[in-house]
Amino acid sequence: MFITFFTELKSAGVPVSLREYLTLMEALQKDLAERRVEDFYYLARTCLVKDEANLDRFDRVFGQVFKGLDLMSDVPARELPEDWLRKLAEKHLSEEEKAMIEAMGGFEKLMETLKERLKEQEGRHQGGNKWIGTAGTSPFGAYGYNPEGVRIGQHESRHRRAVKVWDKREFKDLDDTNQLGSRNIQVALKRLRSFARSGAAEELDLDNTIRATAHKGLLDVKMRPERRNAVKVLLFFDIGGSMDDHIRVCEELFAAARTEFKVMEHFYFHNCLYESVWKENRRRQTDRIPTMDLLHKYPSDYKIIFVGDASMSPYEITYPGGSVEHWNAEAGATWLARVKSVYRNIAWLNPVPEAHWSYTHSISLIREIMDDRMYPLTVEGLTEAMKDLAR
Repeated sequence: MFITFFTELKSAGVPVSLREYLTLMEALQKDLAERRVEDFYYLARTCLVKDEANLDRFDRVFGQVFKGLDLMSDVPARELPEDWLRKLAEKHLSEEEKAMIEAMGGFEKLMETLKERLKEQEGRHQGGNKWIGTAGTSPFGAYGYNPEGVRIGQHESRHRRAVKVWDKREFKDLDDTNQLGSRNIQVALKRLRSFARSGAAEELDLDNTIRATAHKGLLDVKMRPERRNAVKVLLFFDIGGSMDDHIRVCEELFAAARTEFKVMEHFYFHNCLYESVWKENRRRQTDRIPTMDLLHKYPSDYKIIFVGDASMSPYEITYPGGSVEHWNAEAGATWLARVKSVYRNIAWLNPVPEAHWSYTHSISLIREIMDDRMYPLTVEGLTEAMKDLAR
């Protein structure tokens, strides 16, 4: 299998040498991958890829050669985690069965019915289609299926159909020290530039030094402020939920933006912008920043960039109280409109492939609110977004 991997890489045009292949074999002998597919992927990439331009080809070959590979060692039955056994009870429905389950009939009806269930139910329930429980088709609970429900007590999203989530969820900050997967992201961001000389005089002004020295007959050193990119950026990242699928590309973007923009502030939100945002996910329950304060603090010459998949229940955008995590007094669309009223240069970067946008109603709603200034989170999309923001 490893020889096949080596030859397929060379056939795909990845310039991998025999020495690099032997280095990978030595690392595997020392068990550096720790029997995890993800660790093996990064170990192989580190050993065999010398140029970031070859990462896409490497990924394609890796996926083709090691499709279905599972390096996890066998776990004794007596050590099976309780969560594993519990999830064996999950109900897996066929497409025909899913189609038979009817939605509750709108957001207001869903919340009204949930209140009634909470009053009536007296104990734990599993299976079924009415009570709050697990492994059933009820619109309230966890580890089951309903096309329009309220998720309660489930570790993570499975079908991504919940219109509200009543759990305290922990998100992780994006890492701005993450090594860029492609330098092309940084190259695209360079299109958003407006140079100016500001700050203390720290840079030698060679032309003026020569001119002044020639005029006086003595050395007369002249200094000037350093020429910097004067663009100012507010960067808003959607975090958690379906955005977990896009953490890697968001971290690459975050690291590149940190390098490129000297005046940049970043904030987090979940799904849609509401009355508050936060700087650190571990403190998002206690240290919220009112969105209105941001609109008053940062002048209108800032460039606004939202990064999110815009994939959510439409209620989260259009209804007060539609947020999956709290009761928002005003709809998300109202807050996005306020941002548009203050800032002229706004772009929304979407990591979901553009070909899939039309299949999700919420993406169409956000795109309309943004006046069609939504761009795919690709090199081409970034380039177009930066051109738009630079106008």
